[in-house]
This record gives sequence, structure tokens and C-alpha cells, in this order.
Amino acid sequence: MQTAQNIVKKVTSPFRYAIGMFGTSIPINMFKTYAAIFYVDMLGLSTDRYALVLFIYTFIDAIDNPVYGFLSDRTRTKWGRRRPWLIIGTPLLVLSFIMFFTPPPIKGTSLFVYMLLMYILTGTLDSLLNANYGALFPELFPDEVQRAKSNSMRQAFQLVAMIISIALTPVITEKIGYSATALIYGLVAMAVIWYCTIGCHENPDSLEKEKPQLWSSLKALFTNPYFWIFGFANAFYSAAGSLVMQGVPFFIKYSLGLDSGKTTLILGCVLLSAILSVIVWVFIVKKVTLMPAWRSAFVWMTLGIIPMYFVKGLTGAILMSSLVGFGVAGALVTMDMVGARIMDEDTKKYGVRREGIYASAMGFMNRLNGLFTSLAFWLVNRFYGFESGEFPGDRPGEAARFLLIIFPFVCLLLGCVFAFLLRFKNDEEEQTVTEI
Repeated sequence: MQTAQNIVKKVTSPFRYAIGMFGTSIPINMFKTYAAIFYVDMLGLSTDRYALVLFIYTFIDAIDNPVYGFLSDRTRTKWGRRRPWLIIGTPLLVLSFIMFFTPPPIKGTSLFVYMLLMYILTGTLDSLLNANYGALFPELFPDEVQRAKSNSMRQAFQLVAMIISIALTPVITEKIGYSATALIYGLVAMAVIWYCTIGCHENPDSLEKEKPQLWSSLKALFTNPYFWIFGFANAFYSAAGSLVMQGVPFFIKYSLGLDSGKTTLILGCVLLSAILSVIVWVFIVKKVTLMPAWRSAFVWMTLGIIPMYFVKGLTGAILMSSLVGFGVAGALVTMDMVGARIMDEDTKKYGVRREGIYASAMGFMNRLNGLFTSLAFWLVNRFYGFESGEFPGDRPGEAARFLLIIFPFVCLLLGCVFAFLLRFKNDEEEQTVTEI
């Protein structure tokens, strides 16, 4: 027993945990970014019905996230609380992800029903994985120096995954199709997530802690102002990011009149800029501390997206997308650290560890972007007459600019407001990250 306990108490390598982000990001980024262009532009699903899918799933997500977090916090096994969920949930996510991009030859209502079911299944399994993966972060790395080091590595892995699953996907799918691409991404994701999970060593003391109770946990969550302010800031940021990624293929095709291969170039510039900027934002956090850096990232993204509206050609799009990438890096470096601090505050106040509930609830707030993105696609249909790739309307170029720039700018502006409203009691005494 002592030997087993000693193994469990081993310190987790930041690299081993961080690489898990590569695995969780590959399938879901392709899923979120190319669902619209695949089902609407290629298969002919109307934007109205696509918006309805996003709208319905948002409410499903409101139910499943707290349930997954609560079950995770109450799990007690010799393998830990989070790891069993990650091991079992990963192959299920991979299977549903592949099925999403391998629809049968159907049209109309049948296609809508198929997409709805596969979207819900893939999305809910992603929620399951991310609730448990995110809950490991504050437990494995209890102080800010460790968190900064681990999170910077984690976001770098996420950005590499985004280059593959977002920027390179148009090139890959053109060669082998969406179904085969999803199969490859899914198998890679499963191998990486399992490698990460096996190497994460949960704190055995957490297994001895009191199990959180449902109603007291929900009360603590719902009455926590930090959670709500952060949650809405995160939701608006996620909505903007989701629309930018989904809007680029439409922008390239309808606004700039370029071939789909240029989508890879533009998205690649955003993500490459973000990767190169991660170290800059780590330095900013070190100099000005966490919260000012987090707010600065919001301001940069909000202002940085404006010039994109006036872009008329590929060169301008490349330059402006790099500006957006710098702000994205700032959000990625700081967002999870702010969330971890909120979890710490709850543990200090109540003496109960419920990172799973908080991680899943934050995941739900993140996925509130489904309401905003569904609204954006619905408005595109109503304002610009853009129904599908078969019936793009008279102003498809303006519709694409609305998706990529106008609506995301409004979301980011609202995110800025909430970012400046979130202030911890000890902000003035915040410790600077000294070594990374």
C-alpha cells in the first residue's frame, strides 16, 4: 500500500500535463471551426437550421456541464478522481467526432436531425473531458509560478494543435476529405490524452476530503460574483473567437474572392503570431501581474480586430490577422490562471475541493458562445439573405464581414466590460511571477 501511495504522490511533470491540451484541442477545434462550412456550404444545410442546432445545444450544455463536474468531484477510485473519466471518455469523443464528419448521403430534415444528434453527442463528450482535464490544473500545480510555467506550455501545445486542426485542415481535407481527416485527428488525440492522463498524479489527500454536496456546491457557485463576472467575460471572448475561426473561410471565399487554400494562410498567421507572442505575454504577466495582463489582452483583441474590416486583399489580411493573434495569445496565457484563482478562493472559503464543478461551470459559460454564434448566423440570414452555399444571397461578402468582424467586435467590447469589473480583494497584493 505504501508503495502505491508513493507512486501516486509523484510530482506531475508540467510537460506531461500540458501536452494533454494538444490532444483535447485537435478534434474540438476542427469540430467548432469547420462544422459551419461543412454542413452549410458543402452539404446545403440552411443557416437557420445551423443556428437552431447551436441554440438547442447551448441548453443541453447548461445541464451536462454541472453534472459532469459534480460527478467528477465525488468520484473516489484508486486511480484518482479525474483520470477514470479521461480514460473512458476519450474513445467515445473520438468516435462521435468521426461520425460527425461522416454523415450518410441525406438531405433536408434528415441531415438536420443527424447533425443535431452528432453535434450534441460530440459536444457533451468534449465537456466531459474538459471538465476533468481543467479540474486537474489547480490541484497539480498549487502555486502561481508552477501554474504560469505549466499554462504557458499548455497554451503553446494548444496553439500548435490549432495550427494543425484549423489552419492546415483545408489543405488536408482537400486531399483526403473530412472523414479521413477526422479519423486521423481522432486517433492522434486519443493517444496524446491517454499519455497525459497516465502521467498525471493526483493528490491522494483529495480522496480523503469530504465529498461536495450538490445543493451546497450549487449555492456556493451561484452566489460567487467572481464566477459570474469571469464567466461572462469568457463567454464573450469565446463567442468572438469561435466566430472569427468560422468566419475566415466565408471571408476568404466571399469577401476577398480567393480560393479556400488561402484560409490556411490567414488562420496560420493568426496562430503563428499567437505562438510567438506567448513568451511576450508571460513577460507581461511577470511585470504587471495577472489581472492587468488579462484585461490588456481583452483591450488588444477588441481594438486589433477593427482594421480587418477595411482589408481588401490577401496582404492586408495577413498583416491584420497577426495583430489579432497577439491578443489571442494574451487571453490564452491568462484566462485559465484567472479561473484557477477563482477555484482557490472557493477552496479557502469553504474548505471543500470542487474544481470539477467550477471547471465544468466555467466550461458551460465558455459554451454560452453557442447562443451568440447562433444569433450571428441567424442575423446573417435575416440581414444579408445568406441562406447556404447554394443560396448565398446578393451580398455574401458583407455577410462574411459581419460574421468575421462586426459581431465579434461587439462580443469583445462586452468582454472588456466584464474583464474590468472582475477585481479580487487581494489584487493590490498580487504576487509577481518571478521565474518561469
